Amino acid sequence: MVGASNNGEYDWAKEMKEFDSTKAGVKGLADAALSEIPKLFIHSHEVLHSNPILKPTDAGGAQLDLPTIDFQGVAEQGGARRRVVVEEIRKAAQEWGFFRIVNHGIPLETMDAMLDAAKLFHEQPTEEKKPFYSSDSSRRVKFNSNLPVLENNAACWRDVLSCVFLDDQLAPQDLPSACRKEVQEYVKYMIELREVMAELLSEALGLPRDHLSNIECMKSQALACNYYPKCPQPHKTLGSSKHSDSTFLTLLMQDSIGGLQILHNDEWMDVPAARGALIANIGDLMQIISNDRFISVEHRVVAQCVQRVSVASFFTPSLKAMGKPFEPIKELLSRENPALYREFLFREYCEHYKTKFQGVTSAKPHYRIR
Repeated sequence: MVGASNNGEYDWAKEMKEFDSTKAGVKGLADAALSEIPKLFIHSHEVLHSNPILKPTDAGGAQLDLPTIDFQGVAEQGGARRRVVVEEIRKAAQEWGFFRIVNHGIPLETMDAMLDAAKLFHEQPTEEKKPFYSSDSSRRVKFNSNLPVLENNAACWRDVLSCVFLDDQLAPQDLPSACRKEVQEYVKYMIELREVMAELLSEALGLPRDHLSNIECMKSQALACNYYPKCPQPHKTLGSSKHSDSTFLTLLMQDSIGGLQILHNDEWMDVPAARGALIANIGDLMQIISNDRFISVEHRVVAQCVQRVSVASFFTPSLKAMGKPFEPIKELLSRENPALYREFLFREYCEHYKTKFQGVTSAKPHYRIR
């Protein structure tokens, strides 16, 4: 029996090693047509049902959904439409931490091509993907299943291809040929949208529109091509466990399946897929530098009996900014509104989160001034 020790008891470390050594990811398990998932992937009842599921309608029968913000006409500096969008972003970032963006300027064919290319990479034979399989955090292009680091924690039913563009740069030849062209094209549009988002978020905080761009807090990007194979027992596992993002901003593209849930008013709320839309979510680090004016919200992905693909862009600092401390923005502070967090280095924050991963859902409390 996989994961069994000599005395017949479950051996977490052994099962982890055996799974990792295949370099086939969760897709390899799905291809084996298992009727039951390995124990390594089974989450406790307390984790799976940590919060109730939010009803899809409110007391008055209205459909509950994320705020949707239309970026049409937002390019006009100082225009009436831009002022409306800035206010909508301020309200959504303050109350929800998540919002949907439409008319963002990324062609639908570019989005569809990126989702198809992500699927193509993950559905290649294992031998084609093995050269990219790694858990080495220094590798800028790698494929793995993001296995737990704390003993006896459950793994999630997901594979991921990560491509890290430091200062927006990554050698094209380092990208897998299966998705090279599509990744380059999609990232080009993500960079343009990031600059728009940096301006709008700055204005939503009451700052000059170039403030976030000047501090270079979002000048790098980690692109994650997520693949959630169909699961024979989706009620026993998760596609991604509860967490908040250790970034400044994340932009997510979902396929038509959905599966994302956000924690809203202590209840899990489904975020339905909407073709052509992007989901923006405020990261932990944006909450910190905004001194809690914006909120970073916990979320997860449920496992399903059908396959799902998503592509997430995680925005992080430039190489230069990584060497400088971040802290709550001084222009947002006053005697009545003092700093709620101490300063930190980006790498320090990430390392703290990684060492505690799945033991904590966020590293924010570690930096909060008590």
